[in-house]
Amino acid sequence: MTILFTDARLIDPEALTETQGSLLVAEDGSIAGPWTGKKPPKGTTVIDCGGKCLAPGIVDWGVKIGEPGERHRESFRSAGLAAAAGGVTTIIARPDTLPAIDTPETLEFVTRRAAEASPVRIRHMAALTKGREGHEMTEIGFLLDAGAVAFTDVFSVSSDSKALGRALTYARSLGALIVGHPQDPGLSAGAATTSGKFASLRGLPAVSPMAERMGLERDLALVEMTGARYHADQITTARSLPALRRAREAGLDVTAGTSIHHLTLNELDVGDYRTFFKLTPPLRSEDDRQAVIAALAEGLIDVIASFHTPADEESKRLPFEEAAPGAVALETLLPAAMRLYHGGHLSLPQLFRAMALNPARRLGLPQGRLAEGAPADLVLFDPDAPFLMDRFRLRSKSKNTPFDGARMEGRVLATWVGGVEVFRAEG
Repeated sequence: MTILFTDARLIDPEALTETQGSLLVAEDGSIAGPWTGKKPPKGTTVIDCGGKCLAPGIVDWGVKIGEPGERHRESFRSAGLAAAAGGVTTIIARPDTLPAIDTPETLEFVTRRAAEASPVRIRHMAALTKGREGHEMTEIGFLLDAGAVAFTDVFSVSSDSKALGRALTYARSLGALIVGHPQDPGLSAGAATTSGKFASLRGLPAVSPMAERMGLERDLALVEMTGARYHADQITTARSLPALRRAREAGLDVTAGTSIHHLTLNELDVGDYRTFFKLTPPLRSEDDRQAVIAALAEGLIDVIASFHTPADEESKRLPFEEAAPGAVALETLLPAAMRLYHGGHLSLPQLFRAMALNPARRLGLPQGRLAEGAPADLVLFDPDAPFLMDRFRLRSKSKNTPFDGARMEGRVLATWVGGVEVFRAEG
């Protein structure tokens, strides 16, 4: 079925433009290009966008799904429904499952389950080391053949630099992308917040922002030594930015991402031990938040992701230092990102470059564009629509969002994957 979207604000992250116009989708579910004719082709379904924004669907890099092992927290079905409602058309899932996705057999299992259960696309990263223990590398070649898009041990940062160097060397020979979590594992162990006056006043175990810089410096040195392709998953402090800049200027194949929570919240939001604000890494100072936003606007940081991490009530309703870290964010990523737009920090094309185009490019995926021939993975949204966030209306199985009760702007109206509608807002 051919579809013609009319009267749309077309958000093009490739050209960094925002134009009023129409977009045609071909019968095979790909984008045919802009439409300037007076009459649509015969048999075309016409969708009037009413002047709202039409953009490439979000490619969310770093989503935790509880299959296998923690299906009570999130399943492929519930994650897919939440993603569709949030304008996320491609989920890049993490391998920190139980057991970890560290063998081709496990990867093939989750790939089949995801295809059966989810209305949106799900691609998987695989573990870099067996059991994510940081010692013995996984079968990177076989995992690539089975469909792994990248390799990471997520938050289990290896202290064995020799083993990590061997894994990076082997990954380079295969062209595999390595995703690192910049953090010194010794300094960050047991930390619940960022060191400073606020942490001291609250009596919480804290970690210095230098732990992130030290972890990044170690990883970048190994990248320089091995020539591997590398992506730092979360840059959240100003002190990490000079090292990242030097690596870029030296010509290393390095990109970086950050979390939507670290772009829109700071350490003071923890308030009186509010565990929904406990994240990995912990929330940073306002100065760090502003520095990361500036690096994103400049292009030094490439990717914005939700780092969707579901946690059940029992693991959050604990003393702050004992509570599980992480927050669900598939449905709040876009409205939270609108805070950066309405605050004048980033334009809509810049936001979708970071949330759709750049992650797709880095992972070698065809999504994230409005260009002719690209998959018609699209989101229609109203950036100005206000609403009150109610966590119990989220489609995720877990409800641990720090935005509960917050006044937000930016409402997803409809989502398409390959030209097929997978979500439409009520009313």
